[in-house]
Amino acid sequence: MSTRILILCTGNSCRSQMAEGFLKSFDRKLAVYSAGTEPELHVNPKAVEVMKEIGIDISDSFTKSVNFFTHKSFDYVITVCDDAKESCPVFLGQVEHRIHMGFKDPSKVKGSEQEILLAFRKSRDEIKEAFNEFYKKNILSFEMKGK
Repeated sequence: MSTRILILCTGNSCRSQMAEGFLKSFDRKLAVYSAGTEPELHVNPKAVEVMKEIGIDISDSFTKSVNFFTHKSFDYVITVCDDAKESCPVFLGQVEHRIHMGFKDPSKVKGSEQEILLAFRKSRDEIKEAFNEFYKKNILSFEMKGK
């Protein structure tokens, strides 16, 4: 049975979508989902653009409400909101491990097109690093111990 992971944020349009894309790229056997407490209408096009820059296509992704997942169980539920500016969603379903990793919301950045893209790239790179570390520490090391 594969490890089940749910990534939560408020809008499910940027950070959680990028994190989902990274985890799926690290290991196709993982069952990875993302959702939001107040989902936007669509995935932010800038999130799609900056992920495509590094070879990960999230253009078919769509935003989902956390309510869709409350009857399911997960090994990990990971919140990715920025503690200082947002209230993190709470997942009321069955969860073995709850983890918080705070990232600033790049969609809140104001400025030129270039400044906004830089903010999205910075968030993308921070998310990649944090989720790569999570994957190595929690998934790979666990799989190695089980063998």
